[in-house]
Amino acid sequence: TLAVVGESGSGKSTLARILVGLETPTSGTIEIAGQSADDLRKQGPKAFGKTVQYVFQDPVASLNPRKTIAQILETPLSLLAGHAAPERKRRMRELMRAVDMPEDALERYPHEMSGGQAQRMAIARALAAEPDILILDEPVSALDVSVQAQVLLLLQRLKDELGLSYLFISHDLAVVEAIADRVAVMHFGEIVELEEAGPLFREPVHPYTQKLIRSAPRIAR
Repeated sequence: TLAVVGESGSGKSTLARILVGLETPTSGTIEIAGQSADDLRKQGPKAFGKTVQYVFQDPVASLNPRKTIAQILETPLSLLAGHAAPERKRRMRELMRAVDMPEDALERYPHEMSGGQAQRMAIARALAAEPDILILDEPVSALDVSVQAQVLLLLQRLKDELGLSYLFISHDLAVVEAIADRVAVMHFGEIVELEEAGPLFREPVHPYTQKLIRSAPRIAR
């Protein structure tokens, strides 16, 4: 898990959107798993979709309100993972179990779910493509604190079970310290420090990182 942190406007979400092709970079190149992102896209949506998927910050808004969860999952299972109809139904049930949701959730619409449940569905949709990398853009910031903990534990379990890599964008340094292996600090669109999570939080080197960590709320003891 590589976490990307920085204040609002530092470029975290723009970076994430560029990585998945939702924004076009003004300069530079992107390589994903040793391959040019442009080359992956030229191979078609299946090649790119099976490499990287995006989980948005607002879980309800990211799901089509006119479709059931089953219909939402059917698209990546068919177009990206290439499963035939019988296999799609089996995979849907597996995905529900993977994100700790009952199978009857497949027949529900996004507005019938809580924020935490909708985010689990968004994660299931991303996993349906069987990617290697998940881009997680503030995936728990819109959720209640207790629900945040549940979703973070779910993400950690899925990473271990499926061998996933995460790019985890967050402004919450407490969450980052708990979940990240490495941390990239962004400031005005530039990565100013990249370090293992433990050393970075213990002894930040860059002045901006030092200010960022000092500004994080701490519980008085």
